[in-house]
Amino acid sequence: MNTPYYLFTASKFRERIDLIKSVFPDMDLTFSVKANPFLLSALPDRDTIRYVEVCSPGELSLCRASELPGDRILYSGVMKEESDIREAIAYGASILTAESRRHYDLIAAECDRSGKTAKVILRLSSGNQFGMSGQIILDILSEKDRDNIEVTGIHYYSGTAKSRLKQIEKDLKNLTSLLEEAKSRASFVPTLVEYGPGLSSEYYESPYEERDAELIKLVSEPIREFGKRYRTGLEMGRFMAAPSGSYFTSVMDIKLNGDVNYVICDGGVHQLKYHGQNMAMKVPPLSLFRDGEEIWSTEGSGNGADTETGSLNGSKHYCICGSLCTTADVLVRDISLPELLIGDVLCFGRCGAYSVTEGPIAFLSRKLPEIWLRDGETRLLREGKESWKINRETK
Repeated sequence: MNTPYYLFTASKFRERIDLIKSVFPDMDLTFSVKANPFLLSALPDRDTIRYVEVCSPGELSLCRASELPGDRILYSGVMKEESDIREAIAYGASILTAESRRHYDLIAAECDRSGKTAKVILRLSSGNQFGMSGQIILDILSEKDRDNIEVTGIHYYSGTAKSRLKQIEKDLKNLTSLLEEAKSRASFVPTLVEYGPGLSSEYYESPYEERDAELIKLVSEPIREFGKRYRTGLEMGRFMAAPSGSYFTSVMDIKLNGDVNYVICDGGVHQLKYHGQNMAMKVPPLSLFRDGEEIWSTEGSGNGADTETGSLNGSKHYCICGSLCTTADVLVRDISLPELLIGDVLCFGRCGAYSVTEGPIAFLSRKLPEIWLRDGETRLLREGKESWKINRETK
């Protein structure tokens, strides 16, 4: 393995899904592929994960390459064009979302053109650019039924990294209000309410797994009560994927500037991102490897090292930076570590969600990392790729 690289562990992904299923045994689960498309090959069967949320034609192509059946796809996304909708319907997507009046009309038009039928859920906005207002949804529900389109439910997602019960209760109150009005005005009763709770996953305060388990149990009661009234599906990405990933980057340079020991790594913030990280002041799970062996690790806390294994003899404070030419490329602002050597490898844990796709990968034309999956055996999913080709003028 050549740094920088990601290592995703299928068993951790499935253990997290098992946790969710144990709390919500009667609800269909949806995995948002945008959180980590490299986990598609580790996806449990449809009895455990019923749907995969796809938000672009590219993500649909990823599902096709993974031979995911069309009837497991929930085709979503804030920007849909005729060609996107045509491809999703042709592929046999089980459900399409309509995030606007135009989306709804485009889906209906494609169904009329192709002679195919589509199940549609209407996305309710939480006050941002996603979805549509409750009034527009009610207007659509009050119209005459289309021959080839069936509106089966409502889709709602109001944001990510929620950690408070009140946020979930507010979501469910908004949904209940709309659904009661829809029944009153349009005699509409959904067969599916697709709800994304957007739960946070713990990155900085140990014990991580226990804290995540406490959070999902904290919010479970109102969600289960809502599920007694309406068939509910739960859509998650971050909460499912976060524990499954590690990112490895090598120490390439060490220097003292003023009174700060700067470490330069071959990775950086273009490949590693934690939600809630503020100017690199928080410490995520971090381990130190030397000559292939782990010699030290810490369970991160908001103020730095919390507990550690290995020796701290000769420890120093370091500012860990990446390979980009920007002062923003700081992975950890201040941490006490054993005295580092060039060639040491730092492993950042719990980065299974979003890091692999969300960073500005083309900045500075640095090489894209290798990606490995441990699923019984460890296999290479993607070789390191040169990103300069993205920035190259083509003739």
